[in-house]
Amino acid sequence: MKNVVVLFTLLFACGTGIKAQISANILKIVNAQKLLAINFINNIRFPTQEFTISSNTNSSTAKTTIGNNIETISGIQFKYAIMLDVEVETLSDPRLLRFIEEWYGTRYRMGGTTKKGVDCSAFSGTLLSSIYSFSLPRTAREQYKICERVKKDELLAGDLVFFNTRGGVSHVGVYLANNRFVHSSSSNGVVISNLDDNYYAKKFIGGGRINQ
Repeated sequence: MKNVVVLFTLLFACGTGIKAQISANILKIVNAQKLLAINFINNIRFPTQEFTISSNTNSSTAKTTIGNNIETISGIQFKYAIMLDVEVETLSDPRLLRFIEEWYGTRYRMGGTTKKGVDCSAFSGTLLSSIYSFSLPRTAREQYKICERVKKDELLAGDLVFFNTRGGVSHVGVYLANNRFVHSSSSNGVVISNLDDNYYAKKFIGGGRINQ
């Protein structure tokens, strides 16, 4: 089977400030029979197997280093780096990404707790239990009560974000990065949204951190 060579235009802001040049970036993906693709949101597709990025300069091949380390990057990291608009190497928790991937698009259902339908507080509780081993109360209001308050600009991955959507603390999501959070939206189900979007910016109450 012929090897498949796919050319990409990559612009990576590296820890050292080096950016890959358009003409120099070659992504080599070997053995086409073993390539599997995952469906990306908005029809973006990328191979599931891990790969390394290399650049061909002066007829010699050298692997690109990011933060002084050779990076092994998975397709799911690329997917969520695009969605969160962050550098791919900053997504260092594959369990969290896999959890979101498994639940993404699950429809919203008031009182629901499964992938057949889930509400916001059940989703946040399931995520924090599965990824961080935290046990949360059932409702958004109760979850808010047990949290340590966190300012918006101090939020970290895994913190909770609370909103007043219908009076008081009535909606909750889980912060990821770059003002993005994952939640079960009543209109779109489990999705990633931006705290700076007009609707959520107006409804935002504050962040909370679970210390257990």
